[in-house]
Amino acid sequence: MNSYNEQKHRFDPSQPGSLGLTQPLGQMQRGSTGRILAVSGSAGDRNIERGLLEMGFVEGACIEVLHHGFLGQDPLAVRINQTMTIALRRCEANAVLVGPLHDAAVDTKPGMTLEYASS
Repeated sequence: MNSYNEQKHRFDPSQPGSLGLTQPLGQMQRGSTGRILAVSGSAGDRNIERGLLEMGFVEGACIEVLHHGFLGQDPLAVRINQTMTIALRRCEANAVLVGPLHDAAVDTKPGMTLEYASS
């Protein structure tokens, strides 16, 4: 793979909107919801990634931010799939990439319509 393609597909959190409406879980506002797109720890710390996966932070799960700690600090309280509430440190939450809850392709599909044949 050449360097152009590698740069094209790399996520850069310093550029807002680099992947559309995606953002790390640690940057989401209280009350916001989304769908988990990826869980990835830093290169040197795969224990965070493994721990999050074991707690239920899996791709496709719905997530809601319930609460931020005092003055917007640690911990974050989140609910996964409307069944489990978990408190996380912000550094752990930043390993979870969250996208919009509804996929744009699903929202734009036309509903079922009935057409009557006229004779």
